[in-house]
This record gives sequence, structure tokens and C-alpha cells, in this order.
Amino acid sequence: MREVDVIGVRVEMPSNQPIVLLREVTGDRYLPIWIGAVEATAIAFAQQGVVPPRPLNHDLLKEVVEATGNTLDEVRITDVKDGVFYASLVFGSGVEVGARPSDSIALALRTGSRIVCADDVLEEAGLAVPDEQEDEVEKFREFLDHVTPEDFEAQ
Repeated sequence: MREVDVIGVRVEMPSNQPIVLLREVTGDRYLPIWIGAVEATAIAFAQQGVVPPRPLNHDLLKEVVEATGNTLDEVRITDVKDGVFYASLVFGSGVEVGARPSDSIALALRTGSRIVCADDVLEEAGLAVPDEQEDEVEKFREFLDHVTPEDFEAQ
């Protein structure tokens, strides 16, 4: 397992499909995962520190975890099969629960939990970005600085 950071979310054109982009902490691979609009909004809210007037599902789940005296220790992206990614939530009690990566990432950002990815998932679906392409990554980061959660709302 390798630790990854959440770079951000964006809408892939022309399909208008949101993706979350992860990057190895100690490597040069990026992992794009296509996600739903609701999850993209939840991730963007968490990254931007937006607190909705009423809790979203991921906020509610965080409150339930804390109210039961548990902690979310780690999110693991465990597998990819036919383009579908799988994850698990690892709690302080030792319990593991299967989940979608998008929901897992949204929850991890709210709880400050570590996100890791299986080596074989990075080998299969990760994209190595050579130093000369870092300019493109920087443009993506600039895009993320200006994107708002409303950009992910269904049309």
C-alpha cells in the first residue's frame, strides 16, 4: 500500500464526468478515478472547507462514527476490476467495511484520515507523470484553485 494525496476534482470533457485525482506521496504516479457528481461536490466541499447549512451524507457518517466512539484510521483503495475501483474503510476498532472510493475519500477528508492505495491498483490504473509534464499538472492545480462545488451540479 502506498499513501496518496487528494489533488482535487474536475469535470472531464466532453463526457462531463467528474473525476477525483490522487497522487502518490512518495512517487510520480497519479490515479484518476471517475466519480459521481454528488461525490465530487462532497470532496470539493471538504477540500475548500465549505460547511453546508445541513449535513451531507458524508458529514452525517462522520458524526455517527464519532458518536459511537470509533475513529476512521485509514481508507484503502484495494482493487480495480473492469474500470471499477473498490475501497475499504478501516476503523480504530479493527472493523473493515467495503465502500466506494469516492465516498471513502469524502469521509477521509472530513476525518483527516490517511488514504492508501494498493500497489497493483497503481500499477494497473496509475499514470506516471514525467517532470516535463509537471506544467500540465500545475495547470490542473490552478484549475482546482478556481473550481467551485456548483460546477459539479447536474445540468
